[in-house]
Amino acid sequence: MNILQINSSARSNGSESTRLADAIVARLAAEGNADIVRRDLAADPHPVLDEAALQALFTPADQRTPAQAARVALDDALIAQAQAADVIVIGAPMYNFGITVQLKSWFDAIARAGVTFKYGPTGPVGLLTGKKVYVAVTRGGLHKDAPSDTQLPHLKTFLAFVGLTDVQFVFSEGHGLGADAVARARADAEDQINAVLA
Repeated sequence: MNILQINSSARSNGSESTRLADAIVARLAAEGNADIVRRDLAADPHPVLDEAALQALFTPADQRTPAQAARVALDDALIAQAQAADVIVIGAPMYNFGITVQLKSWFDAIARAGVTFKYGPTGPVGLLTGKKVYVAVTRGGLHKDAPSDTQLPHLKTFLAFVGLTDVQFVFSEGHGLGADAVARARADAEDQINAVLA
């Protein structure tokens, strides 16, 4: 089993979403025969999608400058990791009601027309199929099933867009509400992991 872990917190150390993603990966790896690739987007940030990147992507491969080819190659590497994975585990903290810029940059990198999605007669078709995805969703407040949760629809929509439809979310909320709330959130998340990986 090839496991790809994406840590998208802005913090390389002390991140609750990374701690939870680590726990999921550890449980998966305990089943044996697991190759794990970890991508820490704080320690090794991916460049944002800017005008230069767009120009590189829309320039035919045989006409790209060396700088453009190098920029596209950065995205190619992330796409290859996603394609090779059997299981993808994403640590996804909520920042200001949405996903982090680190995760957005990863999403932008792996969304490639004709590679990870295509447009058919009835709309987009995801091409990253046959993979299991676990998303460790962490929040400082309490947002699950509330109007303030604009993060979860984004995650669901994007993952389905590229063909990642077998997705299990594990929630850990209330980390900004004091020590007792943190303890409850961690215990509840552990129960969720036990349930989804039973």
